[in-house]
Amino acid sequence: MRKDRILWADDEIDLLRAYVLFLEEKGYEVVTATNGKDAVELCQKESFDIIFLDENMPGLSGLETLALIKDIDANVPMVMITKSEEENIMNMAIGNKIADYLTKPVNPSQILLTLKKNIHKKEIVTEHTTTSYRTEFGKIGMQINDSLTYDDWVEVYKKLVYWELELAETDNGMDEMLRMQKTEANNTFNKFVKRNYQSWFEKPENRPLLSPDIFKTKVFPLLDKGEKVFFILVDNFRYDQWKVIREMMSELFTFTDEGLYCAMLPTATQYARNAIFSGLLPLQIQQMFPELWVDEDEDEGKNQNEKDLIETQLKRYRKNYSFSYHKINESAFCEKVIDQLPRFEQNQLNVIVLNFIDMLSHARTESKMMRELANDEQAYRSLTVSWFKHSPTYELMKAIAKRKCKVIFTTDHGTIRVDNPIKVIGDKNTNVNLRYKVGKNLSYNKKEVFEVMQPAKIGLPSPNVSSAYIFAGNDDFFAYPNNYNHYVSYYKNTFQHGGISLEEMLIPLVVMEPK
Repeated sequence: MRKDRILWADDEIDLLRAYVLFLEEKGYEVVTATNGKDAVELCQKESFDIIFLDENMPGLSGLETLALIKDIDANVPMVMITKSEEENIMNMAIGNKIADYLTKPVNPSQILLTLKKNIHKKEIVTEHTTTSYRTEFGKIGMQINDSLTYDDWVEVYKKLVYWELELAETDNGMDEMLRMQKTEANNTFNKFVKRNYQSWFEKPENRPLLSPDIFKTKVFPLLDKGEKVFFILVDNFRYDQWKVIREMMSELFTFTDEGLYCAMLPTATQYARNAIFSGLLPLQIQQMFPELWVDEDEDEGKNQNEKDLIETQLKRYRKNYSFSYHKINESAFCEKVIDQLPRFEQNQLNVIVLNFIDMLSHARTESKMMRELANDEQAYRSLTVSWFKHSPTYELMKAIAKRKCKVIFTTDHGTIRVDNPIKVIGDKNTNVNLRYKVGKNLSYNKKEVFEVMQPAKIGLPSPNVSSAYIFAGNDDFFAYPNNYNHYVSYYKNTFQHGGISLEEMLIPLVVMEPK
């Protein structure tokens, strides 16, 4: 078995012989040098796993040696050891991206800790994470089976996302185990929704926070206190995606209320987002403001009336607050919005919709290259981070943070990667969404879907008297028998929304204030 190799450069290396012997007894191979020049020459001929450099050596100093070695191998971790505690030396060493900084006299445990952090960290973290998840696996399984309330399911989902992100950072072979547990959770959550969803509308006081409740419970209380509010809605944004950009957001904002709410069914823009902005259920929108509701079979865009819907909600609650509304579909327009932010400060409420994640999801379905770039959940999250960090969206959030306003950051629904086709037959007027269908004379296996024969009972309009809604759960998606194999191969392993799953329904809602 190959030993980890250490290069230790110090002009007093003979006085450090005890440390060298200690490391060799621990299984390391230690190569020594008494000056920077020899250390550089050794690095030109050999490779090392870590390098210890004394800062104060005759000839080349530790910092000069550091720079020369980085030209040879920029990735090898280097540890600066010095008698000096001068701040400028520490700053220069850290500025050169050293792995660690030790002040003499060092002790063996310090050196061992540095080695573990810089050489063995991945293996140690992997082992610890794997062991911890194995311990938690049984507890989460019991929690899934015992989840009787919506709040129980929020805790289950938070735990699953936590472990998904933890395991994604390590090479542990536990992916399949986690996938099985997420599938089990979604199967059970699907049954929970089927049993309870209709009762949430019969007894609204007992339901979780749903899409139509967001403005009433989160936005209006802040406005009533005299706060100026930016309401940022990222279309099609999951909880795990929020978690991976959270650190960047935490540099700008303090989170005063960070949680999840429940997207209404169908978990699609036409229904969930219109419900947010109107404060009404879709059926109520159709009845009260028919000119603002677009039926499934109409060609008109389904989310073109959002500004008007916000206005109706403000008037209905007698909130005479000035507001602006902007939908951002491209970077150039995002930059224009940033330039206009000083003018937005005149408004008490500013609503901004960001469509980039939804566009990414659809692009992945339609583009073979995008499928390769986002071939699994981890890669999809990575693209989210890259988008957020390098697009004007991050600059927009920085600019908003300077406005000293309250910010509500949320979404209208999440998305799930579908894998299992189930057959459905409908007429030409049946909608095209893969996770829910609405129409008359639909043919399907009742055991495979959540069937709603009386849509009004869950606040949904009926395009026809005999219209019914069906929702796919778990990772299912609807496929037509015609050209079935082509249809399935095209949509299998794509991200879709509209149905029942933890990923689609339990979504982030965060109230923030600038630091």
